[in-house]
Amino acid sequence: MYAIVEINGQQFKAEQGKKLFVHHIKNSEAGQAVEFEKVLLVDKDGSVEVGAPTVDGAKVVCEVITPLVKGDKVIVFKMKRRKDYRKKNGHRAQFTEIRIKEVIA
Repeated sequence: MYAIVEINGQQFKAEQGKKLFVHHIKNSEAGQAVEFEKVLLVDKDGSVEVGAPTVDGAKVVCEVITPLVKGDKVIVFKMKRRKDYRKKNGHRAQFTEIRIKEVIA
């Protein structure tokens, strides 16, 4: 059994016991239980239920493992040849590691 759930503007496939790295969830602590109710699709052993826009009564219960994980460094480099224009910038995305406890549908 799995579900497609929207978490912070991104869609993830949620299965019981699976670990996910999602965009940073503010005010979260390690061991805290988090529920997501924006379930877009549920698959129960081959029978698929698609929401319009969400599935009624379905939710995904997760546990926060690590509240703040820094992603890899991304370098943004812009250059125009022969124009003496170079701009170097970069960032590191912040994630939260969660474990799916159960999918309720």
